[in-house]
Amino acid sequence: QVQLVESGGGLVQPGGSLRLSCAASGSSDEIDAMGWYRQAPGKRRELVALETSFGKRNYSDSVKGRFTISVDYGKDIVYLQMNELKPEDTAVYYCYARWSPNFINSYDYWGQGTQVTVAS
Repeated sequence: QVQLVESGGGLVQPGGSLRLSCAASGSSDEIDAMGWYRQAPGKRRELVALETSFGKRNYSDSVKGRFTISVDYGKDIVYLQMNELKPEDTAVYYCYARWSPNFINSYDYWGQGTQVTVAS
């Protein structure tokens, strides 16, 4: 079992910045990927950024060059630095962790979500 606790959402003006944080606890030693998804009203949840324990990073095309993910696997904390925010970035952002206790099974865990609103 893994628990994820997010922080750092809020209201920001277009062009502004925010940093999200998410700390994992529980059986976190077997976490091999952490990242962020988001869900806007009326839309499906989508990947924002993901980093594996091997250091591979994936970003949504819509955030490349503006958002940066970083993961401290020693402390099991994932950050999302969001710069040049746009109104279309408004969504609930969910922390994600993939827990792989063995080579056969892996499990997805989610945080409770944190609201990010970009508006003037």
